[in-house]
Amino acid sequence: MNLETAAQPLSLRPGPAGAAATSVAQLAAGVPLLGAHLAATVEWAVAAAAETPAPGEGRTRETWEVLASAAAADVAGARILEPHLDARSILREASDAGIPVDLDAIGDRSDGSWGVYAAEGARLEARPARDGWRLDGTKDWCSLAGTLSHALVTAWTGPETRRLFAVALRQPGVNARRGPWVSRGLSQVVSAPVDFDDASAVPVGEDGWYLSRPGFAWGGMGVAAVWWGSTAPLVRAVIGRAQTSTSDQVAEVFAGAADAAFWSVRAVLAEAADAVDAGVTGRDLKITAERVRAITSSQVESILSITDRALGPAPLATDEQHARRVADLRIYLRQHHGERDLARLGRLLAS
Repeated sequence: MNLETAAQPLSLRPGPAGAAATSVAQLAAGVPLLGAHLAATVEWAVAAAAETPAPGEGRTRETWEVLASAAAADVAGARILEPHLDARSILREASDAGIPVDLDAIGDRSDGSWGVYAAEGARLEARPARDGWRLDGTKDWCSLAGTLSHALVTAWTGPETRRLFAVALRQPGVNARRGPWVSRGLSQVVSAPVDFDDASAVPVGEDGWYLSRPGFAWGGMGVAAVWWGSTAPLVRAVIGRAQTSTSDQVAEVFAGAADAAFWSVRAVLAEAADAVDAGVTGRDLKITAERVRAITSSQVESILSITDRALGPAPLATDEQHARRVADLRIYLRQHHGERDLARLGRLLAS
């Protein structure tokens, strides 16, 4: 993998990246304002997902290469691709498990765009009705709900039970709020509440299936691949500063530190992808996923800090692309909950 070439897709194997990552990178290069123009980016994400193998089917390294390479091209673009790809992977996992999902009932089409809304805050209730299931209440942190066509949404079916549902977002019973969303990072990827009022929905699996399936861990590690890929242009910039005629030993220290952090995550992702394809499940898979996310978030934080110190304030103040990448990545990285997620890893190890 050559970090000096911005257009080259990121690889998790010896030699070049797989065909899917190469194809998706070429598609991304043909999208003006990738990540900024929402309609064009969503269209690209749908096309890119069609080129991408699902995780857990023997090509997980290639799946994560796609996500990482998309993030290297544009963080917001990858932030839009990742949940669409995850939703399609979840539906494929349900199909492989023999779980019937009536997508025709919600008007799913091959060009549909998907989100995954599983954060818990305000309570969204699901209840059976004569003509299927209905959703009532509010779901927090629903990214681009006013733009996408469909979503997979977790909802409460009882006091302590949750189930996953597929829902059409462009029906009368769904109201996507426009805010509040004042974030400077991922500013165009509005993640605001959605209100559901007697909205029709289709169940995906039984109560608890969404969290217990192996793909839950796969998806979490896929997000880590996005975080990692997002840092590639930053590492290139730090190394580029060390290559200038006015650089000093400190610039070389920064370059070495950034490169070491970047490559350590690459090694972790590659090993985890092989574990997924080898069929690791259960507690071992959960531990692997928590380790991957913890290591990746820590090293990405380190790269961000190194970049700030190595390059100084100038690119943050005068380089639109660099400043947007840093802001986008910082807010995206907060999907990792720091010490709370480390505590979950510790509980798994102690159990």
